Amino acid sequence: MAPEGTGAFPNGGGSYAVARTHLGRRTALFAAASLLLDYVLNVAVSVTAGVAALTSAFPALYDDRVGICLAVLALITALNLRGIVDSAKAFLVPTAVFVGAILAMVAVGLFRAAPAATVTADGHASVLADNATTVGALLLLKAFAAGCSALTGVEAVANAVPSFRAPAARRAQRTEVALGVLLGMMLIGLSVLIGRFHLQPVEGVTVLAQLADASFGHHAAFYVVQFATMVLLALAANTSFGGLPVLMGLLARDNYLPHVFGLKADRQVHRHGVLALAAVAAALLIFSGGDMNTLVPLFALGVFVGFTVCQIGMVRHWRRERSPRWRGKALLNGFGALLTGVSAVVVTATKFSEGAWLILVALPLLVLTFEAVHRAYARIGTRLGLGRLPEPPRRAPSLVVVPVSHLSRLTAEALNAAVSLGDEVVAVTVTHDTPEDRPATEALRRDWELWSPGVELLELPSATRSLGRPIAAYVTGLTARRPGTRITVLIPEAEPAHLWQRLLQNQRGAVVAHAVRRDTDAVICRLRFRLTPPARMW
Repeated sequence: MAPEGTGAFPNGGGSYAVARTHLGRRTALFAAASLLLDYVLNVAVSVTAGVAALTSAFPALYDDRVGICLAVLALITALNLRGIVDSAKAFLVPTAVFVGAILAMVAVGLFRAAPAATVTADGHASVLADNATTVGALLLLKAFAAGCSALTGVEAVANAVPSFRAPAARRAQRTEVALGVLLGMMLIGLSVLIGRFHLQPVEGVTVLAQLADASFGHHAAFYVVQFATMVLLALAANTSFGGLPVLMGLLARDNYLPHVFGLKADRQVHRHGVLALAAVAAALLIFSGGDMNTLVPLFALGVFVGFTVCQIGMVRHWRRERSPRWRGKALLNGFGALLTGVSAVVVTATKFSEGAWLILVALPLLVLTFEAVHRAYARIGTRLGLGRLPEPPRRAPSLVVVPVSHLSRLTAEALNAAVSLGDEVVAVTVTHDTPEDRPATEALRRDWELWSPGVELLELPSATRSLGRPIAAYVTGLTARRPGTRITVLIPEAEPAHLWQRLLQNQRGAVVAHAVRRDTDAVICRLRFRLTPPARMW
């Protein structure tokens, strides 16, 4: 999306927002699906590219690249769970070092007549095919598509406009312009150096590592470039962590994804979107074996589909708005749609057998998933009567059932809450007629009579060791016998003072709640009794 498009759609969502407004629901869902794939693959490609820079400098790490990729992904995920601002601050210095190192490498390389060193490429086989030097229309188209792939990533700015400080749209526009200028300068400079030094891609070594070797020599500056490249490419995945959760939040708001993706944590982070992105990206890294060449065709195709849809939508936007200089803007977006559309076709044709077919399968599957989620929410909305005024509340007789297993402060608190909630209260305990269980049952019966809380204790015999089913069966019988009564099951649970102590709990409350929820329509209330730590004696 051009900077003007960023201003036209300041709420984020990129091509999904544009297509939803101007191209219809189904096209918008295809755009959203392509963006989802783009973001996930961007994370995988960025991480593998960053680790490839590291293994180019230290070849001994090549066999461990998958583990390194997963470690880098875990670090980026942890930073993003802290919030966009914190992650952006962490990435500022590596970005500045990388840009400075690349510009310095281009400047130094332009003054060299021959490579300063070729250590990194020595002993590595070329990956060019035998007929790769034959120039034809197909090769030119492939080169054009590959060049367009180098510009992917700029869409993340448009998709994450809400993450910018106010005025968000203006800041996003300036960011896109600056990003385009820097990308253009670096790509042109690197391309000139590749031709100047007659470099070729080789197995296990990045072209950028060869360029650093040729410009600076195999010295300290070479390692600075590799480390800066590794950090920046790995952290380039951060654009996806900024954009994808926002997009998933928009889809959730429109009922095309589960609503949980629209929730934000205390740090204003779409935590569930971040974790989902990390999980899928980790699976891709394992599937690809940390090989960037496996992922790039998938990444490029997903991006170009979204770009094309977005540009077409912007053409319709300018034609409808007819703002000043709208014809020039529409022409620019139309030309962009043509270029990215051609790139998508070329990538599909040339990389189909290398994995591009997966995108052609994944896109419609994602759209079908969106549609299924939307239908499910529509059915739920109909059952809940959303959009209609409900009947006024009315009072009904209430009965509270309290499962107990022993006498304690927890039991007393549960009965206190129960008599406050309901007209009637009954305590139930599940008994097992076995020699080892009879003493505990008799002790509870005797202690209950001594305590005499004014609440009946009903014993529910069970022939098996089941705990939840007898209580659920009792509630089912109550519902049948007293159809007008509101039945509530109040389940008392102790909440330990320390998180690790929750591992010591028997989970009886969760078992009972699951059985009652599954088999009855009773209201379930889980009473948490906090166990505060004892005061320290000094």
